[in-house]
Amino acid sequence: MNRYAAWLRGIMPSNPNMRNEKLRAVFEGLGFDGVGSLLASGNIVFGSPETDMAAMESRIQAALRAELGIGGGTIIRSRDELRALVDSDPFPGLTHGRGTYLTATFIKSRPESPPPALPEALQSSVRLVGYDRPAATLLAIIDNNVAGTPNHMAWLESVYGKDITTRTWLTVQKVLAKL
Repeated sequence: MNRYAAWLRGIMPSNPNMRNEKLRAVFEGLGFDGVGSLLASGNIVFGSPETDMAAMESRIQAALRAELGIGGGTIIRSRDELRALVDSDPFPGLTHGRGTYLTATFIKSRPESPPPALPEALQSSVRLVGYDRPAATLLAIIDNNVAGTPNHMAWLESVYGKDITTRTWLTVQKVLAKL
């Protein structure tokens, strides 16, 4: 049995249809095994003998839209991809905090190359650490003490479109531990 993490985009815990128990029920209804959730922001773990992640993403997203009215997007990564990503230790010696907000942005399209250079306006608040090609994940450190940080997400969407989702490095580690 393969283990996967599904990163759901656009989840708002205040919406009754987006609560973890309803999200888990959709995954269970699709026949996935060992379904679990972490935090209240669309982090679902599950097992499946399937290996076609793009097909699973499409099937999950169609079910979320049909059953709960959620149209935000679904991005899946395997346990092996997440294990290799975490084991690469992209933030050596850094601790997640206000001045060093460690992030991982998962990109659905799985581009082969890293993003272009950051716009000058973001360089004082964002440092791109690297791009992990196997997990299609952009790793960055954000300084939330600097004004203008929200523009980082707008820049990411201008480069990759809306089929991306960002999680803190701590969340990525917790999801991997739950897998």
